[in-house]
Amino acid sequence: MSLFGKFFSFMSHDIGIDLGTANTLVFAKDRGVVLTEPSVVAIYNKTRKVRAVGLEAKKMLGRTPGNITALRPMKDGVIADFEVTEAMLRYFINKVCRNHRFIPPRVVIAVPSGITEVERRAVKESAIHAGAREVLLLQEPMAAAIGAGLPIDEPAASMIVDIGGGTTEVAIISLSGMVFAKSLRVGGDQMDMAIANHLKKTYNLLIGERMAEDIKIAIGSATPLEEELTLDVKGRDTISGLPRTVKITSVEVREALFDALTAIIEVVRQALDRCPPELAADLVDRGIVLAGGGSMIRNLDRRLSEATQLPVIIAEDPLRAVADGTGAVLQNLTFWLNEEY
Repeated sequence: MSLFGKFFSFMSHDIGIDLGTANTLVFAKDRGVVLTEPSVVAIYNKTRKVRAVGLEAKKMLGRTPGNITALRPMKDGVIADFEVTEAMLRYFINKVCRNHRFIPPRVVIAVPSGITEVERRAVKESAIHAGAREVLLLQEPMAAAIGAGLPIDEPAASMIVDIGGGTTEVAIISLSGMVFAKSLRVGGDQMDMAIANHLKKTYNLLIGERMAEDIKIAIGSATPLEEELTLDVKGRDTISGLPRTVKITSVEVREALFDALTAIIEVVRQALDRCPPELAADLVDRGIVLAGGGSMIRNLDRRLSEATQLPVIIAEDPLRAVADGTGAVLQNLTFWLNEEY
């Protein structure tokens, strides 16, 4: 590396980004996670100019006037709107690197393991256009495993299940490589949609995505609860067109979530079925680690344990596991830039 290159590396404000469908987290080297905001952008319809990004934009979902649209530029873990994603990344990078604007940062971005080469290139180009100097793409299950503290470099199996907003990442890792990896385009967004569809079908009640997410968090579960919960839900009646409130139970929500959770469990079973016997034996003791926002659904660890007959542990900080993983990679970025993950 030239003297000029070494100076850039020394002065650069390197960051890691968990570019999620629902939320974006930014990890700054030596500072930890410094930003957690929804992956939402509000734009003016005519000019496509950005009105708001992140939390401020999420508050506008379903509440904007006709000249503004609040949207999620990421879908199923990949870029659905290139221009808006670039604007969102630029906003987040500038917010974190406001004191280092003259030296563009090196950026590690976590991406789903199943994305195509075209999608990988789109993420890289968006980050470069948003102000990154150098971009490393790190597969999400690897990032989640590192962030959850799994011993990925050992000659033994570690299994991670990362349930995000747009995708669920399932991987078995040994010797810093993925023995099996599967990206399932089922996550928190699909669960929210299932809840909204249930209310529409059963009660003729229309609700927005924010309300559906609130219901999932408040009373969602994967197995029966000792004491079932209820919740008053406000929405618009599809027949009368008037606002209305209905009372729903955790039993109903569990039934609405059943198909999505079953699809996730099926992929976990596929991974175990393809796992070499020696590594499968390791998992009897080590078990499965859950990460991501979806892992926080009540009793999901219990249901997965019953389906696999393996111990299931939720990561210490499941929402930050991927971001923490990108941060760990930043500490030894030269090594990772020479590898393919």
